[in-house]
Amino acid sequence: MDHAAGTTRWGSVALRLAALAGAVALVGACGPATDPASPQPTSTAAAPATVWLCRPGLAHNPCEMNRATTRIDATGRKTVVPAATNTPPPFDCFYVYPTVSRERGLNADLTVEKAEVQVAERQASRFSQTCRVWAPMYRQSTVAAADVHSPTLFPPASADIAYQSLKAGFEDYLAHENNGRPIVFLGHSQGAALLVKLLADVVDNNPAMRDRLALAMILGGNAETARGAATGGSFHNIPTCSHSGQAGCVIAYSGFPGQPPVGSLFGRPAKGVSLQAGMPAKPDDQVDCVNPAAMGGGSATLDPYFLATSQNNVTTPWVEYPGRYTAECRSGDNATWLQVTKATGGTDPRPVITETFGPKWGYHVYDVNVALGNLLAEVTAAESAWSAAHH
Repeated sequence: MDHAAGTTRWGSVALRLAALAGAVALVGACGPATDPASPQPTSTAAAPATVWLCRPGLAHNPCEMNRATTRIDATGRKTVVPAATNTPPPFDCFYVYPTVSRERGLNADLTVEKAEVQVAERQASRFSQTCRVWAPMYRQSTVAAADVHSPTLFPPASADIAYQSLKAGFEDYLAHENNGRPIVFLGHSQGAALLVKLLADVVDNNPAMRDRLALAMILGGNAETARGAATGGSFHNIPTCSHSGQAGCVIAYSGFPGQPPVGSLFGRPAKGVSLQAGMPAKPDDQVDCVNPAAMGGGSATLDPYFLATSQNNVTTPWVEYPGRYTAECRSGDNATWLQVTKATGGTDPRPVITETFGPKWGYHVYDVNVALGNLLAEVTAAESAWSAAHH
């Protein structure tokens, strides 16, 4: 079974994406268009008003769905954990969703469709317990824009339209919505790659903006550093996180069951998704890996959360599989990745994730959810650290 909430609502979307793109979906990287008859990107000369996928007070907000959970342990025993009623602390989360648009052009318009709603529910909604979640629609490169034969996947013009659209949404948010609150950033896949560029352009060299950075989670987006260093590469000033409860730093990783193949879009510097983030080829750079379950290094247990399906036989929207996987950052052959390993021993009946799109993609589809509980804990810890430093 291809589970992990496996084939939750996200799974069905992913399978349709695979059918449309020939086993591709969910990342962004810029590359040459190979079909002159294919649809062309359109200009964004006049930036439209921001359309919000998620924002506080929005009716039918997908980032504020019910968080009630059924926790299933290694024996199959189920425990229902009701959604806590709490008032989020005065932090914002700025979420950039991955490639999900099935529109026919190379760039999506700003229409909120089912695919964006579903991925926001799956990836961002649990963060509403720790922050006020904001997610602008942006003109992302679509599945139709992908060239599965190119290591860079998306045409440069399409990638630039996506970035300029996202940047316009962020600048509108800063000017009219943020009101000086500290910010947690979350992006996955194409969203993560664009977030690398956004942080580099708007935050990294701006001391006032860096002071408002509580945490950045760049998942499946190839944030890079100078080899053996905490900065360099993607950012000159924003460091990778080195311990739990650190504020103003970056958690980044791409999940694989083993070393990423040479042709992988993830885990290898200046290749694949790195190119959309604007990273030049530097022989001394490496892709970041910070284990959200063991921020200082080493192996530790992950805390996965997935949207439930009928196969889970539960009554809650969510299922949690504590202890189903362990994770450790590893390096080899110029690759760096989060090694995700199924816990062994006993007769654990819980489903496991698979490499949905093959070895070159690894566990990319599940980068957020396989460690969602750990990420939530680190957001809370970083917010506490940020508050302590500013009071």
